Amino acid sequence: MDGVNRNRLRWGAIAWLLTLQFFVLETLAQRRFEGSYSRVDDVISALGASDSAGRELMNASFVVQAALILAGALLLRPALLRGAAQAVPYLLGAASLGVLLVGVFPTDGNSTLHAVGAVLYFVGGGLGLVALAYAVRPRSEALGTTLALLGLIATAATAFFLTGVTSYLGEGSTERVAAYPLPLGLALVAAALWRLGPLDAGAAPEEAARPGRREERAHARGERAARARERDEALEASARRKSETRPDDAEELEDPWAGSSRRE
Repeated sequence: MDGVNRNRLRWGAIAWLLTLQFFVLETLAQRRFEGSYSRVDDVISALGASDSAGRELMNASFVVQAALILAGALLLRPALLRGAAQAVPYLLGAASLGVLLVGVFPTDGNSTLHAVGAVLYFVGGGLGLVALAYAVRPRSEALGTTLALLGLIATAATAFFLTGVTSYLGEGSTERVAAYPLPLGLALVAAALWRLGPLDAGAAPEEAARPGRREERAHARGERAARARERDEALEASARRKSETRPDDAEELEDPWAGSSRRE
């Protein structure tokens, strides 16, 4: 395990672990909010509006979150497996751009760019978690399953929130079910990859070395083809031996009833 990969893994994991700062600053901004604020009925963006006393904290949290998500996605890319890993930087990059727009353009400022940013964050975050699930599943099946569930929950909540189906949980709760899974999932991935170590470690973890189902099926097909070739070659060799031992001319066969002089 070379030092570059170790440092890259460490800093990438730290970046994703620090995405939990969102919950801390959101709580602080809520406590500074003048008047009543309900996490069930009020959306997160209200904490960054001009009438919120904690708007600087909330909007700064959005901007920092964008940098942390993108930094972790780029730094941890080599530690992810399978083709799904190629989609992770793009999906999480979209989520990063989205939360950046949310922080730079508050809801009572440029509402159009704010809405575009929110959609990018929700959609990119939910799908990014699903892609991460496939990327880390060969190394940790439990982590992959957890991320897949978080991604599906976030995607479903996003669909409900964007279509206005919020009467069951409340507008604020529905938005939070769509928004919260991403930092939670990223923190879980960071802790797991830190524990498992870089993919190119000298002694790769069993989870990383274990082939996927596609590789196992391909290996099984290869073994069956090899056994079929060996069987065909054995049959051909046997047929050649029989052909070589069979006389070509029937007259050369020795007649056991012939006289001795004829046999001579």
